[in-house]
Amino acid sequence: MRLATAGYPLDFFDSWAAYEDKLHRWVSDAATNGADLLVFPEYGAMELATLAGADAARDLEQSLHAVSERMPEANALHARLAQEFGVHILGASAPVFDGGPRPVNRAHIFAPFGAIGFQDKQIMTRFETDPWNVVPGGELKVFDTTIGKIGVLICYDSEFPLLGKALEACDVILTPSCTEQLSGYWRVRVGSMARALENQCVVAMASLVGTAEWSEAVDMNTGMGGIFGPPDTGFPDTGVIAEGTLNQPGWTYGDVDLQTIDAVRETGRVRNRWDWANQLGRDSQVTNQILR
Repeated sequence: MRLATAGYPLDFFDSWAAYEDKLHRWVSDAATNGADLLVFPEYGAMELATLAGADAARDLEQSLHAVSERMPEANALHARLAQEFGVHILGASAPVFDGGPRPVNRAHIFAPFGAIGFQDKQIMTRFETDPWNVVPGGELKVFDTTIGKIGVLICYDSEFPLLGKALEACDVILTPSCTEQLSGYWRVRVGSMARALENQCVVAMASLVGTAEWSEAVDMNTGMGGIFGPPDTGFPDTGVIAEGTLNQPGWTYGDVDLQTIDAVRETGRVRNRWDWANQLGRDSQVTNQILR
């Protein structure tokens, strides 16, 4: 299958039709280039706050509510586009108030025949905890699709190996991200590449790019799309299947063969996925030896 990961810029919209047009262009472009699975970034849905006006978009708390209120319409649009173009789509994540007093950070996944799922972020960053007060959501999920088993680790989640290990059944893990600084981008990228190494799978990273001066939440964004695999048999020696251009809007494409993933897990030069259990016990047998 062909993966498409976004370097996605945020826009200020004066109408719902303008948002529809943008999403249609992005999905159409990826589908025209043969993509089967499209990955949008973390908090890419924050641009929906602009539909409530400039004051609401600038105010952090108002923007969280404004985006959440628009998500049913945005999900319906993504579902239509997935069916129209025959693709799977991981939509940009959004703050969603789902019955609780505070929002979760949620990304929805859409199949071309109408099925919809979602994944909530597990571990909050410092800015999500304060001042955003976004809270951890529901459990991790494995999405069993017609193009393979897919998992989602939203941004910071990709930096935690036990979360990645919980998705070891997945052929592809998606890491939508939103990072202000270059260092933040590299933290998520290093985490993504580490998860690809440990699970001997493919990890696809999408990023917000550019500035959004109308937003307190996502005003500065650094990153690019990237698709990574284990640096082993059947994959590039660097583990980098494809990478975009830093802060350049657009899709990054990479071709992935599920049989190659199966093969590296069985006959690769190393077997990280299978040898994980060999750590257990040894990690608690640390001794302190003085050398001075």
